[in-house]
Amino acid sequence: MTAIALTIAGSDSSGGAGIQADLKTFSALGVYGASVITALTAQNTKGVSGIHDVPPDFVNAQIDAVFSDLKVDAVKIGMLSNRGVIEAVADGLKRHNAKNMVLDPVMVATSGDKLLQDDAIAALREELFPLALIITPNLPEAAALTGASLARDEREMEGQAWSLLTEGAQNVLMKGGHAQGAESVDILVGRRLAPSIRFATKRIVTKNTHGSGCSLSSAIAAGLAKGVNLIDAVRGAKEYVSGAIAAADDLAIGQGSGPLHHFHAHWRTP
Repeated sequence: MTAIALTIAGSDSSGGAGIQADLKTFSALGVYGASVITALTAQNTKGVSGIHDVPPDFVNAQIDAVFSDLKVDAVKIGMLSNRGVIEAVADGLKRHNAKNMVLDPVMVATSGDKLLQDDAIAALREELFPLALIITPNLPEAAALTGASLARDEREMEGQAWSLLTEGAQNVLMKGGHAQGAESVDILVGRRLAPSIRFATKRIVTKNTHGSGCSLSSAIAAGLAKGVNLIDAVRGAKEYVSGAIAAADDLAIGQGSGPLHHFHAHWRTP
């Protein structure tokens, strides 16, 4: 059987993040990708200049179209900018008994542009945390979700992850890409995991990290779609994204924060 993963997220017109990054990641990892677009963004490597939300009823129509025909093995959920869309996505996923859901609580783009309305944060927590197998916040997102300051070390990262578990999450992957140090450390905490699991790779110095969070969550979904257990799916996703970041400077895309090299294992630039 062909492994199928669905991404529910916003579109990035420059191709580096969002739906485009997710589909590239699925393809690079050998998974067929389907998509539900929740928002259109006018965006490039320098920033976001506009957001056009897709109406909730049309988001639902896309979900119904995909699930009525395709056997979806995993779902990645990304940018959901308002309460109406969040509620539509939650209703649609429950209606179709979706499984293996990876929630990336996208709040701010790499450029610093805000992607989630303030009143949508509570809806994200209430509607989607209980449905997701894992949520993947970066340090600023975790701080916003918990009402805490930015985590300064691994102990504080783990503490905020446990706080998110009390909010209804089953498993939390705290992403340490915004931290400092020689290593880039992510920490996986779960209700049935003891102790927490630390994933570390060498920190790569590059400005070209546009779409790294989207790509990591979609890589986890790709692993789950292929039947890999959660821990190995996270480990494989971390390795894939680290390789894509390491090869990012081989590309010459845009004038700002460029994208990862999603196909670094498949083709090389001259």
